[in-house]
Amino acid sequence: MISSSRLQMSFFQFLSFHLIIQFTLISSNFFEPFNVTYDHRALIIDGRRRILNSAGIHYPRATPEMWPDLIAKSKEGGADVVQTYVFWGGHEPVKGQYYFEGRYDLVKFVKLVGESGLYLHLRIGPYVCAEWNFGGFPVWLRDVPGVVFRTDNAPFKEEMQKFVTKIVDLMREEMLLSWQGGPIIMFQIENEYGNIEHSFGQGGNEYMKWAAGMALALDAGVPWVMCKQTDAPENIIDACNGYYCDGFKPNSPKKPIFWTEDWDGWYTTWGGRLPHRPVEDLAFAVARFFQRGGSFQNYYMYFGGTNFGRTSGGPFYITSYDYDAPIDEYGLLSEPKWGHLKDLHAAIKLCEPALVAADSAQYIKLGPKQEAHVYGGSLSIQSMNFSQYGSQSKCSAFLANIDEHQAATVRFLGQSFTLPPWSVSILPDCRNTVFNTAKVAAQTHIKTVEFVLPLSNSSLLPQFIVQTEDSPQSTSWLTAKEPITLWSEENFTVKGILEHLNVTKDESDYLWYFTRIYVSDDDIAFWEKNKVSPAVSIDSMRDVLRVFINGQLTGSVVGHWVKVVQPVQFQKGYNELVLLSQTVGLQNYGAFLERDGAGFKGQIKLTGFKNGDIDLSNLSWTYQVGLKGEFLKVYSTGDNEKFEWSELAVDATPSTFTWYKTFFDAPSGVDPVALDLGSMGKGQAWVNGHHIGRYWTVISPKDGCGSCDYRGAYSSGKCRTNCGNPTQTWYHVPRAWLEASNNLLVVFEETGGNPFEISVKLRSAKVICAQVSESHYPPLRKWSRADLTGGNISRNDMTPEMHLKCQDGHIMSSIEFASYGTPNGSCQKFSRGNCHASNSSSVVTEACQGKNKCDIAISNAVFGDPCRGVIKTLAVEARCISSSNIGYSRY
Repeated sequence: MISSSRLQMSFFQFLSFHLIIQFTLISSNFFEPFNVTYDHRALIIDGRRRILNSAGIHYPRATPEMWPDLIAKSKEGGADVVQTYVFWGGHEPVKGQYYFEGRYDLVKFVKLVGESGLYLHLRIGPYVCAEWNFGGFPVWLRDVPGVVFRTDNAPFKEEMQKFVTKIVDLMREEMLLSWQGGPIIMFQIENEYGNIEHSFGQGGNEYMKWAAGMALALDAGVPWVMCKQTDAPENIIDACNGYYCDGFKPNSPKKPIFWTEDWDGWYTTWGGRLPHRPVEDLAFAVARFFQRGGSFQNYYMYFGGTNFGRTSGGPFYITSYDYDAPIDEYGLLSEPKWGHLKDLHAAIKLCEPALVAADSAQYIKLGPKQEAHVYGGSLSIQSMNFSQYGSQSKCSAFLANIDEHQAATVRFLGQSFTLPPWSVSILPDCRNTVFNTAKVAAQTHIKTVEFVLPLSNSSLLPQFIVQTEDSPQSTSWLTAKEPITLWSEENFTVKGILEHLNVTKDESDYLWYFTRIYVSDDDIAFWEKNKVSPAVSIDSMRDVLRVFINGQLTGSVVGHWVKVVQPVQFQKGYNELVLLSQTVGLQNYGAFLERDGAGFKGQIKLTGFKNGDIDLSNLSWTYQVGLKGEFLKVYSTGDNEKFEWSELAVDATPSTFTWYKTFFDAPSGVDPVALDLGSMGKGQAWVNGHHIGRYWTVISPKDGCGSCDYRGAYSSGKCRTNCGNPTQTWYHVPRAWLEASNNLLVVFEETGGNPFEISVKLRSAKVICAQVSESHYPPLRKWSRADLTGGNISRNDMTPEMHLKCQDGHIMSSIEFASYGTPNGSCQKFSRGNCHASNSSSVVTEACQGKNKCDIAISNAVFGDPCRGVIKTLAVEARCISSSNIGYSRY
């Protein structure tokens, strides 16, 4: 029998335990639980329509140590949401074996987003494209019996459903869905399937409907999206991807207008120029999207990152995935793109009450290529005057000039507005312009990749060192040859030519084919008499072919399913013929990916022999996967002395198929680290066992760059840069992968290079510039909705300002140029104009030097008036240095 006191104690213990559990659950939430739905106008979060800007960040393209800073910079830049794909191949590298650690710790990434107060859009797919190896699919998927990807195919649907269910269940178990207090407000199923659906006939449509139904049946409790899917079912939101989506309409009047991929840059191929999208055009596209009824847009990419390891797809996509994004590959801000978009987001946020209050905009034609869209207000446009409309508590307007060449002055509600060409002005209160997409006030960064010496003269440049038993030796490299012979116990011999991926399973880029060819005296006489040479002929191959005869490299071919005719030289008797097939990223886009494969297709033969061609597919071939150095993991930090390393002479001849290793100290400070491999040819590199990616010193064409005009429709061929230079020279080495000293660097070189010229450098924005005139608008941070609706803006509040900021950990050490008046030129090319305030340099120096950031009013009250009746501009160039050794002032 239990006494009443014991019963009472048990009750209170139970109550306390229950409250502790309840408090623990509540405290682990990132938000109070909220529901997410949608109507024809917008996503509805916790009962409120929302206008949302999203930052695309792919978690495996950065390290976990980088994630908090990337998320924080996205939030500071005005993002409401972070969007990411889920990478099936990374999470299930072996069928049934899941991996959620390191760069693939998806739960940690989602929780960090939630901790920041941002929402998350999780694009499960699980096909992602994303210029990622095999489109994100695991390569084992192509070996499932009877599988056909992305169609009404039972084996594929079974595996796809398992993975999608795994991810949704994981998010639910971790309490990461919105109704659980988590940040996830949307999922995506499939990805741009509408582009290839027709390839599968009726099976494509059936699969699309199945995928949608399967996703909804998981009962995740948040909306699902399908991008570029015009036939998406009624209860799935179809969304737009592209450079411009202001004309997009969903396939149902019940759905909102979403832009899942706003392409703010483009990817790059080896040997290609670097794409650049001007921020004026990008801001124009975003403003037009919200002007014409859009409610959710995501920058693809906001941070592009790095294709570490062999994750880059293509084929032939480079290791960098910088994407000309607002945050660069190293995690540094790309200015003026980041800053100008931050101002745009702030202007749109001021408009949000009016945008969500109206079911649609009121349209006004202002000119032949000028128009206004007005949100809010209950009176008709025709009957309104300026004061009436401005008194409305929820009224915002967008004024667009879509003329690609000419500015236009328009009349809107009794006021005149001058609109630059190809621009949008944003009026959160239908009276005051707070932002124009073509008027950039944000600063510009000039980024350099070089070693920054500390102020101490005793500090030297970091030297590569190799550790010996006695002491480190400076600037030493060890070298070892990759054998062009059979070394693996797992090699095997069969008759015929096997398909590359069927053998390698993509465990390595490299597949070796060995056979023997007998050459008679008659063959040699035939070649001499007819002055011909034998040749390896292949109907079709990808991506790289190396041909070796008796251990010597005799030819190389690069291409994507190209025909090969490679002359070879044989000696009398038996000759060893070795074909090395290499991949440079698997196909990531298109229908029937499972059929694409790699290596060779069609007939493969030797031509030019006296008795006719030799069909190589009738010969016995010995196959070997990968490199001996890969197999021995010579790039690891453990015991890798099983290789025959020797010291590399400084004057050594560049060697093919060679391994190199050395040790180096990490540069001091916190600046991002880059490895300069410009002296090398083609290969791969590892630091402390971490695969930093493929490298390839391929030169881009000399033509096709030139000047860049933001006006007019953008395409990836417009505004390209880096002509005549290697496509990629610097390779990101995350700080988290480095120790203070004795970092192991291992390089595998295929074509020959000079490792002594490899260097470790720092990435930083050492030069910052800005140009702001009296005609610019006051800072967006000075506006508030109360100001706009209450009419409390004073004349002083309307003063434009210049905002300068060095990257974190740096201060402005000097002002290289400052002129208030009519300065000429651009960053690093500024010059004084006819009008110049003599105190320009002293004013700016006093305000900014020694500080991380500063603000300067663009006003005669600050500088005096050097030339009356002229609109003045302030142009400044400042130099930033690390503050680690000289003290640091944030303001």
